[in-house]
Amino acid sequence: MSSAPALGSRQERLEVLAKVASSIPTMRFSTWNFGDSTGFEGMLESGKLLNDPKYFAFAHGWMRAWATRPTPYTRMDATAPGMAMVEVAHEANDSILLEALIGLARYLMSRPKDRGIFDMWERMCLIPPYGGETLPPKEAALLAEPPGGSCVDCLHFDPPFFTALGKELESEEFTQVGVEQALAYIETFQQESGIFDHFFMHGVPGNFGQGWGRGQGWSMLGMLDVLKNISPKHPARKTIENAIVKQINGMIKLQRPDGRWWCVVDVPASGEEGSTAAFMATGFARAIKMGLVDKKTVLPHAIDALAGAIADTDENGHLKNVTAAVMASTRVSHYVHTPRGFLVPWGQGPLAMAICEMDDLV
Repeated sequence: MSSAPALGSRQERLEVLAKVASSIPTMRFSTWNFGDSTGFEGMLESGKLLNDPKYFAFAHGWMRAWATRPTPYTRMDATAPGMAMVEVAHEANDSILLEALIGLARYLMSRPKDRGIFDMWERMCLIPPYGGETLPPKEAALLAEPPGGSCVDCLHFDPPFFTALGKELESEEFTQVGVEQALAYIETFQQESGIFDHFFMHGVPGNFGQGWGRGQGWSMLGMLDVLKNISPKHPARKTIENAIVKQINGMIKLQRPDGRWWCVVDVPASGEEGSTAAFMATGFARAIKMGLVDKKTVLPHAIDALAGAIADTDENGHLKNVTAAVMASTRVSHYVHTPRGFLVPWGQGPLAMAICEMDDLV
């Protein structure tokens, strides 16, 4: 297998970033849905580095429009880019947006819990396995009538949102809810290897979706965001730090010589997946800046990941090999056969963030 491509000059990276960032506002955001968080965060970070106010203006306009009619809140509102929305409300001094975010937080806190985690789904988003594998009878019954549950993606939604809102309002209540959620996700999903599983269902033993690459990105960035929002003296901080370091070490062991990861990180047959490298470059860089990991050890892996992601980007700034919304399945083959080649916020957003986050490290 080939070694990682060269990273290129800063000017070349900024030219890529300009193309990547300009693609994000063209996407079909749903207000709200999975992937919106990285899409809006990527826009905001790009605007800062490129000194281009249109990205903040787009984000603020979209969020402010939502805030004029935020109710009735629904389960999918858990996927709102909550931390980005708190940032925008603060920067714009937008009390109407902030009021809607407080209402959203109260709604999200009203959901039932399982394993300490707020329910994302009343009925898990199970679909027939990509690749067409026949389900065993018990799993076919689950597909026909799915129970509720939650997935690791939501570690990037609830905990950062609650802790960011808690910091903004100086609310210990919201901060503690976010921290408790982060700890529950770590306890539920992280394996001894450091790698996170994908989802669980009520009343069904164990977890599913072991080793899903993009899930490592959602979880890593979510934990890092929580650390950014809580006090250095918070009693839960060390547990979250240890989980991040454990995950980074696990991902480094599975990184390919070309800087990338497989779609299922320990299954070469699962093939290419573009977004995982962008997520990892972002997460590794943030962990370095927080002093969680040794810079000399981890930075080369972050550089290789970013170089791999940029090399997977076409002349239009579109990250290639990004897999579709994976939904959920009880079969490992589902993750191996997930279709790829999509221009989506969970590809473009992480790539934009990776270029921005690495800018002052290389």
